[in-house]
Amino acid sequence: MTPEISAIVVNYNAGRDLALALRSVQADCAHHAWEAVVVDNASTDGSTSVVATFPQASLIRNAANVGFGRAVNQAVASSKAPLLLLLNPDCQLAVGGTATMRAGLDAERSCAIAGPRILDPDGAVQGSARGDPDMLTGLFGRTSALRALMPFLPIARRNVVVEEAVRSGASSVVVDWLSGACLLVRRDAFLAAGGFDERFFMYWEDADLCRRLRGRGYTIRYVPDAMAVHKVGRSSQTAKRSSIQAFHRSAYLYYATHVAPGALNPRRVLARALLGARCWWQLRASGS
Repeated sequence: MTPEISAIVVNYNAGRDLALALRSVQADCAHHAWEAVVVDNASTDGSTSVVATFPQASLIRNAANVGFGRAVNQAVASSKAPLLLLLNPDCQLAVGGTATMRAGLDAERSCAIAGPRILDPDGAVQGSARGDPDMLTGLFGRTSALRALMPFLPIARRNVVVEEAVRSGASSVVVDWLSGACLLVRRDAFLAAGGFDERFFMYWEDADLCRRLRGRGYTIRYVPDAMAVHKVGRSSQTAKRSSIQAFHRSAYLYYATHVAPGALNPRRVLARALLGARCWWQLRASGS
């Protein structure tokens, strides 16, 4: 039987969280035909041993860490379902989440991606629905101090879609992009866009994919009645320095691709300098 949903999980030293993520999919999809494809990026913590305990799950082992986007593309190539549930191994989907996101997709054929309201383990909203990144995103993005101090500013509200956007009673809202921690994606749209851009080792590949899909006429929908809990950065904690560097390299790649195209664009020089300084500061602050 062809599965309705293919859960795609990229694992890198996620520990026991991988089992919890797969268990959440198993509970949520109990009444549907589903499969899971786990791609392991050369973990050393033995976490992949749990995959064999889920009959619907298969495992692809990479000899090296090839990055998130490339690993997702690998998994998609070996999966079968028309709907792809992208789930971080440190993320757990609440029961009913897939069906609720699916209703968001079905609301209009042009919708390529639906994403849930993502919560911290303490119940705080992470702000997974966002506006297109630009030069000011670093100052007013989801985790910035300025946004925390002045969340009422238009630039802060544009960068992170606040809950007021859905208090009108709408079951979903169209947004620019959604966090890749948990997404329900139409396979045909994903493939039409060429999948994830593998130049992004990790971070910002979700923003890039959503922007390219929108350029093809698709929409992206935030579905707040679907819920997932995300322990941010579980895998990146095992390689903090590399994660900080990858974040800033990908941020520059996104900016150069979508905001300042053209090799001689002068805005690239400023962006590289600002991101370089921000990267240095974060490495220093983290002790990496």
